[in-house]
Amino acid sequence: MRAVVVYESMFGNTRDLAAALVDGLTARGACVDLVPIAEAPVEFGGRVDLLIAGAPTHAFGLPKQQTRADAARRGAAAPAEADGLREWIERLRLERGQPAATFDTRIDRPRLPGSAARAAARRLRDRGATILCSQSFHVRSMEGPLVDGELDRARAWAASLVLDAAIHRVS
Repeated sequence: MRAVVVYESMFGNTRDLAAALVDGLTARGACVDLVPIAEAPVEFGGRVDLLIAGAPTHAFGLPKQQTRADAARRGAAAPAEADGLREWIERLRLERGQPAATFDTRIDRPRLPGSAARAAARRLRDRGATILCSQSFHVRSMEGPLVDGELDRARAWAASLVLDAAIHRVS
């Protein structure tokens, strides 16, 4: 099984989760490419059995130029003027029915609305993907760190996606 994990990260938390997803996928035998958004191709060469895309939740959804600039003012490593997951999905060319999953990081506060994972899932579905699942992982603040246990939860979630993608391939 070939999987690709594409991520946008400002403070490193979403990047760390993406790496944990790779661990969970490879533990189940998947061959995985981990791709930061700045290097993500708009078309994948060859078959991709599972596309996973993730970003931090900003202003109740996917980061925008303005929210990236705000993160840069707070010390984010990602350049504010760079395109992110939102813009990449708009350019992405997928085969109809491409199995995909989305994830995000978001502040750990009850009843806080919005999710970059859900927003990315809607946009990927509009591009022809079949969304298997979306998942949020929690950080303590905009800058992080991740809440204890989230990396383990990410590994377990990714491992379960291998089975979901296999079932989707058969059906």
